[in-house]
Amino acid sequence: MTYDPASANPLGPNPLATRSDMQRALIDLFNPLLPYFSEGNARVRLDDAAAHFDRAAADLEGFARPLWGIAPFSAGGGHFAHWDRYSDGIANGTDPNHPEYWGAVNGRDQRMVELAALGFALALVPEKLWDPLSSRAKDNLVAYLIHARQFDYADNNWKFFRIFVDIALDRLGIEYDRSLTRQYLTELEGFYIADGWYRDGDVRRIDHYISFAMHFYALIYSRFVDDDYAKRYRERAIAFAQDFRHWFGQDGATLPFGRSLTYRFACAGFWSALAFADLEALPWGEIKGLCLRHLRWWTDKPITHRDGVLSIGYGYPNLLMSENYNSAGSPYWAFKAFLPLAVGEDHPFWTTPETPPAPLDETVPLRHPGMVMMPCKGDVVALSSGQENRQMRFGSEKYAKFAYSTRYGFSVESDERAFTGGAFDSMLAFSDDGIHYRVRESNDEVRLTGNVLFSRWSPWPDVVVETWLLPSAPWHVRVHRIATPRGLEAAEGGFAIARRDFEADTLSSAPGAAHVIGAEDFSGICDLGSTVAREGLAQKAPPNTNLIAAKTLVPQLRATIAAGETILRSAVLAVRDTSAVSGEWTRPPASPDIDALRVLAMQGESVSAMDAPGRMP
Repeated sequence: MTYDPASANPLGPNPLATRSDMQRALIDLFNPLLPYFSEGNARVRLDDAAAHFDRAAADLEGFARPLWGIAPFSAGGGHFAHWDRYSDGIANGTDPNHPEYWGAVNGRDQRMVELAALGFALALVPEKLWDPLSSRAKDNLVAYLIHARQFDYADNNWKFFRIFVDIALDRLGIEYDRSLTRQYLTELEGFYIADGWYRDGDVRRIDHYISFAMHFYALIYSRFVDDDYAKRYRERAIAFAQDFRHWFGQDGATLPFGRSLTYRFACAGFWSALAFADLEALPWGEIKGLCLRHLRWWTDKPITHRDGVLSIGYGYPNLLMSENYNSAGSPYWAFKAFLPLAVGEDHPFWTTPETPPAPLDETVPLRHPGMVMMPCKGDVVALSSGQENRQMRFGSEKYAKFAYSTRYGFSVESDERAFTGGAFDSMLAFSDDGIHYRVRESNDEVRLTGNVLFSRWSPWPDVVVETWLLPSAPWHVRVHRIATPRGLEAAEGGFAIARRDFEADTLSSAPGAAHVIGAEDFSGICDLGSTVAREGLAQKAPPNTNLIAAKTLVPQLRATIAAGETILRSAVLAVRDTSAVSGEWTRPPASPDIDALRVLAMQGESVSAMDAPGRMP
């Protein structure tokens, strides 16, 4: 029998419907790590791929991140058989004279990130980590934590990391300078926008860090600390839940968007943190359903290596999409999803039946992230205004595409010198030499008018593009007004769908249209009356570029644009229905009027994510 990589996924045989199922899932995911603990148990090294930080910090990451799940599992009465490894590891990792010493924190250091997990676990289950330590080991641990917290933490969700260390010190009765705690609590307030939405720092972007970092840590804080900040955090989480639920499809898939997607089911961390904080932001059955359906979505994906260790990647092992701060231990932030194990079996999160998935039955504009959430036959498409991340690899693909899908994810480009072979799913790419290309990286202006998104952007300083995105579920419409002083080649892509072997798929290219049909899915893009003729192309995208499927097909429209003004109009459709080729595909939306769209753009509200950082909208 041919080996099926998904069979190595420890979640595969688990129905993930009950508390005991979730407990089993945690242990099944943790156990593959056991062979990789060092002799002194302070380090977990999973492979030799590197992150930008040193090897000791990467090994600490592999050691510490599972604590996000193990600590609540134990706090809720679960039997974890390896606490001795963790108490030994902490003793040795914080001992400067031990060969497995983690190394001293120095400046903005990855160790700061991992000490948050340690602080959380010390605060939640001190009897497992603190009490077994010798007096000397306790002194070393306290000295290590006190030393680490004196440094400046990154100006984003990292500020919570020092606060978690401080919570642990409080609970252990250790004296320290609390003014630093108050300072960071105050500074975190500067990232808040409105209606439950934050930025993750002074940046022009909003992504999953708002759910699995900002709100996640704030909700844990609200369980440990009773103050005005905690009350504020809880109120904001209630508001955020009303919007964030729209980022999930009926099958539990979330919207792949932004950085750090290798953390995978950490995306359920917000729903899990609501249970931990005993906060019914939505009816408990809905919270439970959103959490467990998301976990179940991962059960048939080849997300681990053959030994069951979580890989870097999303739907499959894929270093191409990773960040420079992803080590082999990074994916274990996924354990944030296991926070509900800290609450007893009599908690309403567990006693309330799951609410069946509610379809998104209407288009929902979200001003703060600059998205229009659109139903698509059980899946969700987010039309996106185009956020900004020029600091990270593939920032344009992760933040600035025109649309993102819970089913089709998105693709990253594998070669900046391959215009003819680019995927360009949900992007408009330009080239002035037929080799290199440019796409939307940021915007000069962004507005939301009702359900219509407008942006103005420049792939080169002397080329200006105005883009309108209009929902027409399950279709969406794109209109681009391009002003260029020279001729350009242009390629615009629809959604990427999975490609099969043996050329079993249907690829159709024609003047003004292209579509592809796979085993389950249809994807197409058609011209709606541009001022230049466009040719359809059914593109076989480079392998391993899409987050969910390793091989994909992307329908595209390609054209040569002359100097001056050009208007491009297109309609895009992707659905899990191969019969759409003779149904929905034959009924594209009407072509919008460009003058009416320009008037509409002037009436819109600015998108919060793209407002100048530090300025409240």
